[in-house]
Amino acid sequence: MMALPTIEVGTELPPLEIEPITRTTLALFAGASGDHNPMHIDIDVAKSAGLDDVFAHGMLSMAYLGRLLTSWVPQERIRSFGVRFAAVTPVHAQPTCTGRVVSIAEDSATVDIAVRLADGTVTLTGDAVIALD
Repeated sequence: MMALPTIEVGTELPPLEIEPITRTTLALFAGASGDHNPMHIDIDVAKSAGLDDVFAHGMLSMAYLGRLLTSWVPQERIRSFGVRFAAVTPVHAQPTCTGRVVSIAEDSATVDIAVRLADGTVTLTGDAVIALD
């Protein structure tokens, strides 16, 4: 079993840098998730909606945040995990997932989490509660 890292207010999770999101990534995620919304995979549909190109599924970015958390603590320690979608992630963007412990209660820690793009755009924000014992 994975040992818990030192957890205290201010602890920064090791950032998770994602490779640029490709059209293949989007197609594979559409198949795996069952979310075949054409805005994520069909450039003609995206352009007809006034966009330059397709964009990533919000849940793909949430999945990357889940990977950030499970790379830091064992999955069974995660008691809750929620996000708010703030901006789209364009195809070819390179997201970075970050987290910081913001509070500790008797038996849990709350971590603020976010996804940022290279240009500084925050696409997701949220938090997770981690069991300490």
